[in-house]
Amino acid sequence: MEKRYEGFRYREYILFLLGTLGAALLCVCLGSVSIPLRDALTAVWNTIWGLPIPAGVSRSVIMFVRLPRVICVALSGAALSLCGASMQGLLRNPLADGSTLGVSSGASLGAILAIAFGITIPGIPFAGTMIMAILFAFVSLVFILSLAYRLDHSLATNTIILIGVIFTMFAHSIISLIIAFAGEKVKSIMFWTMGSLASSSYENALALLVALALCGAVLLGSARELNAFAVGEDNARHVGVDVKRVKLRVLICASALIGVCVSIGGTIGFVGLVTPHIVRMVVGPNHKRLLPASLFSGAIFLMLADLIGRVILRPLELPIGVITSLIGSMVFVYIFYTSRKSLGKAR
Repeated sequence: MEKRYEGFRYREYILFLLGTLGAALLCVCLGSVSIPLRDALTAVWNTIWGLPIPAGVSRSVIMFVRLPRVICVALSGAALSLCGASMQGLLRNPLADGSTLGVSSGASLGAILAIAFGITIPGIPFAGTMIMAILFAFVSLVFILSLAYRLDHSLATNTIILIGVIFTMFAHSIISLIIAFAGEKVKSIMFWTMGSLASSSYENALALLVALALCGAVLLGSARELNAFAVGEDNARHVGVDVKRVKLRVLICASALIGVCVSIGGTIGFVGLVTPHIVRMVVGPNHKRLLPASLFSGAIFLMLADLIGRVILRPLELPIGVITSLIGSMVFVYIFYTSRKSLGKAR
């Protein structure tokens, strides 16, 4: 029986991997200008092996515009979705996500402060923005959960979400104040706040990959502890889980990942809310399956959202954050409505 279960998981991951690669190829080929699949594969293969590029193949568009963007979008989607699934498991809250808890807004505030005041680290162009985003993401999460605990020791869903919404409004008010005095930097900040990975580079992709490899490995390795959290912290303690250490570990890694994603792509909301919720209905609540499935599904979801933003009004382009917010807000209302309805029936 165990072998059948492991075999099913193996085939499941193969399907997720094929789906991710298929979505990536689709996103590389389609856009304001469509590129034949054969040309895209030829450009990538010949560039890797140092072979000459055939005439008529748009190597620069494929290798220096489309490919780094698609890689960054996929890694951002995977990271945000993994963070959302981990936070939902830790807080036992299906509405938990960086955008609904105010973490993304805190990271955006930190990044915008770095942009507006020119906070940089010599030799590393985007390191100042990244460090500020990570710092503010973690501080925001600690502040929100601490205030929620002071008001409601049970950390009820409504309390956390309400404080997250209030903090988001507070962060956006400060962002608006900064924009009012940003001068010539207003345009770049405004576009950045809507979320976009249009100017992604291989350096950005490398930063996302390193962050996902380090923090993502920790979150994936916490699957057993998150399963124990599913039936309460007391149960987790009884089975030998160090509750405080696990909480701190998961929250630090999730905040760091969200901060890195925000520092590179701006505010891309609701990815960590939509994909884990859909994946949970497919693979179940076991975090040993849920977390890896959310990783792949987040990459696929964000790549398709970015593709919609690029082709729906082409040659114009919609910011990816606009697409995810439109989809995520509808899913958020649905989840909130169904959870309240089931709670009413239970009473």
